[in-house]
Amino acid sequence: MKPLPSLDVLKTFAVVAQRLNFTRAADLLNVTQGAVSRQISGLEAHLGYALFVRQPRGLALTPNGAMLLAPVQQALAQITEALERSGAHSGTLRVKCPTCAMRWILPRVIRLQNERPELVIEVTASVSHGVEFNAEQFDAAIIFGQPAGKGVSAHHLFDEVLTPVCAPGLLKRTTRAITPDDLADQTLLHPTRDRRDWLRWLAAYGYRGLPSAKAQHFDTLDLAISSAMQGLGVTIGDLSLIEEDLAAQRIVTPFSLCVPSGASYYLIYPERPAASKVLSEFAEWIEGEAALTRAGLSRYLAA
Repeated sequence: MKPLPSLDVLKTFAVVAQRLNFTRAADLLNVTQGAVSRQISGLEAHLGYALFVRQPRGLALTPNGAMLLAPVQQALAQITEALERSGAHSGTLRVKCPTCAMRWILPRVIRLQNERPELVIEVTASVSHGVEFNAEQFDAAIIFGQPAGKGVSAHHLFDEVLTPVCAPGLLKRTTRAITPDDLADQTLLHPTRDRRDWLRWLAAYGYRGLPSAKAQHFDTLDLAISSAMQGLGVTIGDLSLIEEDLAAQRIVTPFSLCVPSGASYYLIYPERPAASKVLSEFAEWIEGEAALTRAGLSRYLAA
């Protein structure tokens, strides 16, 4: 009898089967596309048959792959549930969080644990904005976008609100109100390759195109904001995430215009007949923190 494939490889197979795309599966698993491809190729070699048909626009499950998927998903779900039950006795809460939201959640979690040392909360940063509870060992997650799928409890935290931000003193003060034309000599820091956040804000201002040809691009909003704090340029920031940085004057908002993007942050976790005590307390606490953030944002949106 052949030895069983590793749990990690089976998890990778389940995620690829759901996404039918190596790149999207790699983003979700927080590994490289090459690593996912090698794991699937190794699993196929171990089993002796193909699991996927490679197509120009993605993948398709073979009959053998489709037959294997359901029992693998069921086994992973049972293992996840068993781990959650055993983890509940330890009092440890495992939370996945996109890197962009770490500026908001991490200082608050540290303060909570200083106040409540009996609570053990492990926050894991990821470039992925979503979570697959059947394939990832997390009790809860903060996600960006919209919660998807059944069997998930979702708590709205706050909305994304965009405005340019920079280090204090980077833009010279004048007697008139600043306009996008004043950014002509600045380096624009883009949290995404497609520059959509800058373009959305500029369009709301009534400005076409970009005011500066100088640009740098980043994989995450957090990296762009950190670079702006160092005085390296002006970025689009999410007011929801930089509340404490603004209060400490590590960063400033030179424009009064703030634009909701339509996306939001949520706390989600699998629906259960009864959530663990630690998870229930965490959900109640984080909703209170989010309410304070929303209240703080109101003064910017009313400006």
